[in-house]
Amino acid sequence: MAVNHHELTKQQFGDQAQAYLTSQVHAQGADLVRLAEWLSENPAAAVLDLGCGAGHASFVAAAVVREVTAYDLSEKMLDVVCQAARDRQLSNISTVHGAAEKLPFADGAFDTVISRYSAHHWHDVALALREVKRVLKPGGKFILMDITSPGRPVLDIWLQTIEVLRDPSHVRNYSAAEWLQMTEQSGMTVDKLLTDRLALEYSSWVERMKTPEVLRAAIRFLQQQTSEEVKQHFLIGEDGSFTSDTIMFQTQA
Repeated sequence: MAVNHHELTKQQFGDQAQAYLTSQVHAQGADLVRLAEWLSENPAAAVLDLGCGAGHASFVAAAVVREVTAYDLSEKMLDVVCQAARDRQLSNISTVHGAAEKLPFADGAFDTVISRYSAHHWHDVALALREVKRVLKPGGKFILMDITSPGRPVLDIWLQTIEVLRDPSHVRNYSAAEWLQMTEQSGMTVDKLLTDRLALEYSSWVERMKTPEVLRAAIRFLQQQTSEEVKQHFLIGEDGSFTSDTIMFQTQA
């Protein structure tokens, strides 16, 4: 049976919700520390976590702002967020279900919108960013954290290929230049931008998405057969572990 992209994404992540809650890659990181710092500038804020996944950014935000709305395409992810919020005694988190491209919120509903490791699954990033701008109050902030493309074609095609082999709901990792262009076109201006590197342990990376063995073999083949330029940039190890580029930026609406 044919499915659209949103249905495919829900299928991919619904059954893996618990794995994402316990994933160390998602539960930790310098970006979460920075997120708490940036959000603490406005403790009275109402925050939307767009594509919240298992809720790690929501949990960080809830500790420093007034209220958080955790929003995701997967109902099963939202169930995990609800239970984890109760376990952590975070009473200022609510959940709403839906897609990034059509937000069920009034204009100017939020002081800040945040999104972490979600945008590379969005079907239409330009439309989603226009929705972010719409639901932000005048002067509101958008903070995004994601895997980013190195930009150079030989590196970009390798990254996108292994990403979609691992997870067919993957759309694209965008470069820093692409992010700057798309946010500007949506009517927001980037005023803070940081890049970093994220080490990914191969076995947990593919296990988290339950990647079929035949596709794991294809990923390992590409890792072994690629050029030295690619191997050195992504620091591909003997066991398949590698390092990706990341971006974190904040815009002013």
